[in-house]
Amino acid sequence: MFSVVTHIYHCNTTFECYSSCNMVFIHLANIFLLFGIISTFVYYGSNLGSHLDNISPQTFSSSWEKYGWFTLVLYLCQYLALLALPQAVFNFLGFLLFNPFPGDPQIEKPISLVPFICFRVVTKGDYPELVQNNVQRNINTCLDAGLKNFIIEVVADKSTSLVSSLHVREVIVPADYQTSSGAMFKARALQYCLEDRVNQLDDEDWVVHLDEETLLTVNSVRGIINFVCKGKHQFGQGMITYANEQIINYFLTLCDTFRVAEDMGKIQFQLRVLRMPILGWKGSYIVSQLGAERKVSYDNGPDSSVAEDTYFGILAASQGYSFDFIHGNMCEKSPFSLMDFLQQRKRWLQGLLLVAHSSRLPFRYRFLLGTSVYAWITMPLTTANLFLKPIFPIPVPQVVDISVSFIGGIWMFLYIYGTCRSFSIARVGVFKFLLLLMTGVIVTPFKVVVENIAVVWGLFTPKHKFFVVKKDIAVVSTFHV
Repeated sequence: MFSVVTHIYHCNTTFECYSSCNMVFIHLANIFLLFGIISTFVYYGSNLGSHLDNISPQTFSSSWEKYGWFTLVLYLCQYLALLALPQAVFNFLGFLLFNPFPGDPQIEKPISLVPFICFRVVTKGDYPELVQNNVQRNINTCLDAGLKNFIIEVVADKSTSLVSSLHVREVIVPADYQTSSGAMFKARALQYCLEDRVNQLDDEDWVVHLDEETLLTVNSVRGIINFVCKGKHQFGQGMITYANEQIINYFLTLCDTFRVAEDMGKIQFQLRVLRMPILGWKGSYIVSQLGAERKVSYDNGPDSSVAEDTYFGILAASQGYSFDFIHGNMCEKSPFSLMDFLQQRKRWLQGLLLVAHSSRLPFRYRFLLGTSVYAWITMPLTTANLFLKPIFPIPVPQVVDISVSFIGGIWMFLYIYGTCRSFSIARVGVFKFLLLLMTGVIVTPFKVVVENIAVVWGLFTPKHKFFVVKKDIAVVSTFHV
């Protein structure tokens, strides 16, 4: 842990790249931490460290004699936890194979050879000031990175009063526009941009998809430049962090540190090794070659419109397109309120469930996503296992016992790494950093409770809804005043 903290301090206070020796050392230190946490969970959470005593049931039949029909519930809770195993393995391999603290990317080719890049922002247009400010900031970041051949295109349901210029274009989606398949929400807006009468890009150009609150960094622009210049893969994605600048809600920001870790674990592994987002990916920081995007299309019906990003990614993978991971992080905000957080998670769950059940996608490409979604859906039962297992011990195969403990160890590591990667010691100080790290671990049970509430809510409410969380700090500050 000391090695991880030391690295974070240096990576936030210097601009020099680490030598290959230092990078290997940091990677090994993280692997040591990863195995240490997993070993602890396996030893204390399975029968390896604490075998069943003589009075506990030793077989299924003895369990049935002691607990009756409740035995089925106990076994169900134990085995359902295995649905999360593919996701845990992907995260484990991502951290094992790749350094989770890579150096800052450097532009590898002359800037004059960079193809045209369109940064596309989709918004309802409810927060024009936020959009205007972020557009200007992102323009400045691109120029600071040396990029000149680009435009920021804002696609909105209503005008955000942007002034068109060399680097700015606003596209308003007509209220009466409909796609042939009935795509809705963000998918409808994205498909409108691909219409011949609207599109101004060539098939060889590149599109970087952003949310209205997404802020570029110089490192992310450099990473994108390297990715598009190589041209080996049609789609790519990188890491997004959420503890940037002013933090409105520390608890929800700590909850999102898990997502930061999954970017460097699961998403990096599937994009760099499998070359496809087989377990899903995010809706922003998607980099795509326009010709490939138009062939895949966002016009895939209502069921593809709630989690349009994951549907699009799996559809593209099924058509043979290739993916890669992009170095350099972008910045976003976690939801400001608990209600927004729950609404966001509810929409993700419902959207992913629609994707996992879509018969239009080949089963072999959505099977693993389905296991991940059902691991999320059954979270209330698997969470209950934490309390049921010590009170009602039952015998299970050792491989099952170890696998469940392995999953728990991976989740804990992800929260620790995500917190380390999200907060800069140079910005918050050593004491506050350690406090946030400890708090992130302590509040883990509360995070699980919140996720469980979102699951229950998502299962019993209509699925074809698209809730957009508030991300304008100025509006939130005014409300609180």
